[in-house]
Amino acid sequence: MAKKRGRKSKRLYFTEDTELAIVEYLASEDQIERNKIYNSRIHYSFYKLAENLIHTFKFYYTEVDDLEDLKHEVICFLLEKLHYFKVGKGKAFSYFSIVGKNYLILYNNKNYAKKKGKADLIEVDTDNTILNNFENKEKLLDKIEFLDIFIEKMEYKLPGIFNKPDDLIVADAVLTLFRKRSTLEIFNKKALYIYIREITGCDTPSITKVTKNMRQYYITAYNQWELGKPIVL
Repeated sequence: MAKKRGRKSKRLYFTEDTELAIVEYLASEDQIERNKIYNSRIHYSFYKLAENLIHTFKFYYTEVDDLEDLKHEVICFLLEKLHYFKVGKGKAFSYFSIVGKNYLILYNNKNYAKKKGKADLIEVDTDNTILNNFENKEKLLDKIEFLDIFIEKMEYKLPGIFNKPDDLIVADAVLTLFRKRSTLEIFNKKALYIYIREITGCDTPSITKVTKNMRQYYITAYNQWELGKPIVL
């Protein structure tokens, strides 16, 4: 009788040791030790995750000639977001899969929009949220210095504001749009909601809830900026 073959695991590259290594990396304050942990136990997992995301979801609208360069960009982004992962709040594999996919969706959409020359829009809610600040590109350009400071301060504030993983991912997606504002082709609220919804997989009410919360911090920071005071969030 032929022996039945077991199904191959699609996640062998991201093992329990990878999960443990990420916990150890975050717990360490020694940069030499962190580098050793990352290079020996995390890097390959991030590399394979980036590779699988690119090919599984066919993120082929790219500005680079070699997909190895795109993988490197994704790995750098995952490493940049590593400190956002909260131990005990779920699996690292799930978190970094979402973060990597979010980055690639935004990257892919931007390049697709360039090639297509337009982007389709659908109706979303019209609540007054932080996304309204994207609607006038010229107004944003006048606030470049303020926005850069706001983004930097909010990046460190996010894990303390949003305890739910989905909310944190939405908030980070908003900041990603802020960071990449100079490369975006579309600056109206409808399109930005679509970007965030595609990036995060969250519905519009969830996005609205998070952006309303972020807007309060934005208003506080901008009022401080207008008065010439240091921004304290």
